[in-house]
Amino acid sequence: QVQLVESGGGLVQAGGSLRLSCAASGRSFSSYHMGWFRQAPGKEREFVAVINWSGGRTYYADSVKGRFTISIDNAKNTVYLQMTSLKAEDTAVYFCAAVRDGGRWYRRATDYDYWGQGTQVTVSS
Repeated sequence: QVQLVESGGGLVQAGGSLRLSCAASGRSFSSYHMGWFRQAPGKEREFVAVINWSGGRTYYADSVKGRFTISIDNAKNTVYLQMTSLKAEDTAVYFCAAVRDGGRWYRRATDYDYWGQGTQVTVSS
């Protein structure tokens, strides 16, 4: 049974930092890309960042480029999202997701095969 379990969300002041974690289990993810998405109330789920399983390649949404960093610890089967210089507009539920590597980056939520339950990030201004 595949599981993606996020943790690390919380309340932080604008300008602060948080690190989210996503523990993956239940299958081999060596042929998958691991992504982060977020969804604010009343809005569609939005792509944030994605990384290949080896960790050598990453891709970010323009809205977070230079502020967020996605990384992976293969030994722990865990993906991280380091978030810095947080803004009120970063407030959302953040989801971890996995998609089979098809030779390109996937930014649509509908492309992803597996999802976590989400973790709330609230940035106070």
